[in-house]
Amino acid sequence: MKTSMRIAIFLFLSCVLLAACLFLGAFGFGLPHPGTATGHAILMMRVNRIITGFFVGAALACAGVVFQALLRNPLAEPYILGVSSGAGLGAAIAILTGFALQSFFGLPAIAFGAALLTLGIVFALAGNHGSPSVYSLILSGVIVSSICSSLLMFIVSMAPVEGLHSVIWWMLGNLEPTSRQLLIVSATLITAGCAVAWAMSRELDALTLGRETAHNIGIRTTFTVITGLLIATLITATAVGLAGLIGFVGLIVPHVARNLVGPKHRYLIPVAAIGGGVFLAVCDAFARFVLSPQELPVGVVTALVGGPFFLFVLRRKRMSGWTE
Repeated sequence: MKTSMRIAIFLFLSCVLLAACLFLGAFGFGLPHPGTATGHAILMMRVNRIITGFFVGAALACAGVVFQALLRNPLAEPYILGVSSGAGLGAAIAILTGFALQSFFGLPAIAFGAALLTLGIVFALAGNHGSPSVYSLILSGVIVSSICSSLLMFIVSMAPVEGLHSVIWWMLGNLEPTSRQLLIVSATLITAGCAVAWAMSRELDALTLGRETAHNIGIRTTFTVITGLLIATLITATAVGLAGLIGFVGLIVPHVARNLVGPKHRYLIPVAAIGGGVFLAVCDAFARFVLSPQELPVGVVTALVGGPFFLFVLRRKRMSGWTE
């Protein structure tokens, strides 16, 4: 089947799935009556959660594509360099100190600053009087991510009771937007970041062949790597600040998208972004519906899907090596 036909079918199914998410809620399957005040409020809540899930999923999937291209590692995702853990640590501090309540832009700003600091520490640890290698970045990222996760657990254990519930619920993933202004700002940043990543498609294609090969064909490898890491960090931190820690989206969706449209980033990035948005929106709808009237955190659903998928990819790549 031609790539254009696959993309057309993919877009049609994406629209169908997003529309179906409106019918899944905490009280079962069905569309609330928009003519009443309660029905209108429930409908708008579902619409806002679908929009939030779409942009958060798009950010995580696009970041996963960029990280996998830059690191030439099929298991790379926003957690691989400690970006998500660093952003989560900064956001948790902002929530517990009340700084996140002072401005709708405070939470994503703190998350992005902490993510940038984490990325800087990773580069400082991985660098050896020159450009750090891929394997040094991955190893340093895993170490820094573990440290950030430990600090986050320490902060949660020392948090006051009144702030503990909100932080834990946020850590498990929450697509209920705290304000419309935050959603608009986050959606704008994510859209801009994904657009810049798409504009770098040619450079990312070259980097998948190796930095030396990319340099020989005229690609400014150092500039491209730094720009790509900054863009992936920005959209990941924005997603974390908006919806909390949601794992595995950046791992699952890029692999599925690559099997659908191939490795060229000109097609891979937009398909992965749309697919990530639809995937997370569907996971959130399932989380609302499966134990209704109770609700699961969406991060639990993505972890249940992503854990087995991670093992599948790890087993598949074990004999062929880490790079393709």
